Amino acid sequence: MPVIPGAEPYRHDGGEVGVLLCHGFTSSPQSLRPWAEHLAARELTVSLPLLPGHGTRWEDMQLTGWQDWYAEVDRELRALRRTCAQVFVAGLSMGGALALRLAAKHQGAVAGVMVVNPANKVHGLSAYALPVARHVVRTAKGITSDIAKEGGVEIGYDRVPLHAAHSLRVFFRQVDGELPQVTQPLLLLRSARDHVVPAADSARVLSRVSSTDVREVVLEQSYHVATLDHDADRIFEESYAFIARLAPSVGKEGTTAGG
Repeated sequence: MPVIPGAEPYRHDGGEVGVLLCHGFTSSPQSLRPWAEHLAARELTVSLPLLPGHGTRWEDMQLTGWQDWYAEVDRELRALRRTCAQVFVAGLSMGGALALRLAAKHQGAVAGVMVVNPANKVHGLSAYALPVARHVVRTAKGITSDIAKEGGVEIGYDRVPLHAAHSLRVFFRQVDGELPQVTQPLLLLRSARDHVVPAADSARVLSRVSSTDVREVVLEQSYHVATLDHDADRIFEESYAFIARLAPSVGKEGTTAGG
């Protein structure tokens, strides 16, 4: 199937510091493209892959599960490690969970973690019905474009495939058990008002990781897809400052945080 225009993966070959960005469930790289381009403009090497089953049509996603999504970002991390001295991982929503699992599983290969509204659990009574409901009902209402900024649009599916949602629920349980293995510096940014992922998920992540270098930032003006919302610039600036603090080579050789 052809990729939805605007949902294509993004790659920039820059300096010796790399960043892997992971998009969210039923979303696409478009949701993180401005973030990726901001980092690329500062001569970082950036990889923003399109997760399997995403960016085409929801029927394609029915045939994929968390193992497929994780395998894609795992491959990208390994590729970045071959060319970069240091690699940071980042993600929005489910992408945050993917980034946290990469940090837990790869330890020394990941220099730091940056997550925006990380998802940790499928909430509500409907979550408990998923194992059965997915065999009866194919989809539920979509969750894309939770953006406060007028005119903000997230490219993704307008339906949630329930087979994939069931796999997501399994994945969140897996990651939750692995959070204590996350020891890297962590930057967590969460929206004060989020209609997709509750603040409890961020609190759970912060309480479970073993990281001692932790910074939490509350985004007052944005909803769930904060990377396309009013606080986007703050996310970009905070993440670049986080990387620059941990990677001494960043900002040298003529590059600056300003451009």
